Amino acid sequence: MLTKTFGSAVQGVNAYTITIEVVVSQGTNFYVVGLPDNAIKESQQRIEAALKFRGLRMPRTKVVVNMAPADIRKEGSAYDLPIALGILHASQQLSTEQLGEYIIMGEMALDGALRPIRGVLPIAIQARKEGFKGFILPRENAREAAIVNNLDIIPVDTMQEAIDFFEGRLAIEPLVMDTRDAFQLDANQYAADFADVQGQENIKRALEIAAAGGHNVIMIGPPGAGKTMLAKRLPTILPPLTIQEALETTKIHSVAGKLGANASLLGTRPFRAPHHTISDVALVGGGGNPQPGEISLAHNGVLFLDELPEFKRTVLEVMRQPLEERRVTISRAKVSIDFPANFMLIASMNPCPCGYYNHPEKECVCGPGVVQRYLNKVSGPLLDRIDLHVEVTPVTFDQMTETRKAESSQAIQRRVDAARQVQARRFQDFPDIHSNAMMPPQMVKDICAINDAGRTLLKTAMERLGLSARAYDRILKVARTIADLAKADEIQLPHLAEAIQYRSLDREGWAG
Repeated sequence: MLTKTFGSAVQGVNAYTITIEVVVSQGTNFYVVGLPDNAIKESQQRIEAALKFRGLRMPRTKVVVNMAPADIRKEGSAYDLPIALGILHASQQLSTEQLGEYIIMGEMALDGALRPIRGVLPIAIQARKEGFKGFILPRENAREAAIVNNLDIIPVDTMQEAIDFFEGRLAIEPLVMDTRDAFQLDANQYAADFADVQGQENIKRALEIAAAGGHNVIMIGPPGAGKTMLAKRLPTILPPLTIQEALETTKIHSVAGKLGANASLLGTRPFRAPHHTISDVALVGGGGNPQPGEISLAHNGVLFLDELPEFKRTVLEVMRQPLEERRVTISRAKVSIDFPANFMLIASMNPCPCGYYNHPEKECVCGPGVVQRYLNKVSGPLLDRIDLHVEVTPVTFDQMTETRKAESSQAIQRRVDAARQVQARRFQDFPDIHSNAMMPPQMVKDICAINDAGRTLLKTAMERLGLSARAYDRILKVARTIADLAKADEIQLPHLAEAIQYRSLDREGWAG
């Protein structure tokens, strides 16, 4: 007897329906074909133990399980439940006509209990797209799948519950969630706030400009100056996630298995801070079955690289293309997968190995040329993609003990939102451009036009400060953002002057 059940395989951030065909016939042995990995081949032992525990039997005849299409590699233990139900139906221990109406996924314990799986959201989206009635899955994944409407989400705790559901002995109400209400409840709820930060007004201003224009930032300063604390608060002033952005971000975290139990739609922008020992594959993504890396997990959020010169050179260089294209392509012999990677890069570094170069009170003990060699660990092409270079100075005792409450993230976010709305109107005819930082060079000339006085100021600055040619476009983009924050139609001299001061590392002889 031939039985068909349906599961799903995830490649990149998209899912593909897998037809699981089971035949029980004369002979011996258990075969799984259709490019399964070892975890799927081992399912025989888990299924046999679970069936025995529940008082059912594993057929002692020939069992062939075919996973089609046979040219796509299937990985993981999430196919235990559809294979087990297929075997029961093919051996006439399960009587139902509804197996083909549902996508079924779940890893089984030896007692038949179900464990959570990865990639539930893209699977649910694909199931609805292909017209399936519902999705049967472990209860811990149900809230995530319920984000998708017009699909019956049937949460089960054990294999026995799934059997009883199909045979009509157990009525399970589909889980229904009001996605918008759940999203609004969690949206923009951050533990940190800029109100906690005393002093550092110039750094807060730089981060406000970065958030308003989507600019990348590097902060240079001694240890203990507050670089990490400031970076962690950047997501709190970014515009709130839209439903579409939240869906994209949740899909990536679902595929990577980062959502956790009973998770739903992500309501806050991600903040990823990988350690400097990270490998290039872990940062950009990859592996045998390509998984998203840190830059994709930071999609629609912030990627923070603390102690930038301590990262391996190869790791930093692989970020150059994703920073420009806002996505990363992982190519393998048989497959090429795109992961989105539209993130803001925030980097921090000490000015030298000892950390006290240019410190107002402590003396630098680094030898001649050491500071320049340290700074040279960060390549020119990477710095070229960072718009704002900000020098962070230590907070004084008086600033730390101030009783006056600093400005809250909510107040700063309102100004950022207003500037982003100006940019949304400006780029409404360009679907791939959402902020000033994303403008290509040819667009900069038109949108960031400056008058004669501005040109004179910029020329003088480049000559006197020894700014490199690559700083020119960056200064104009940042000046345009400053003008947007000031609600000005044209870039004026004060906007240009403020933008020029954010190019510290471009100055010749900055490291003396």
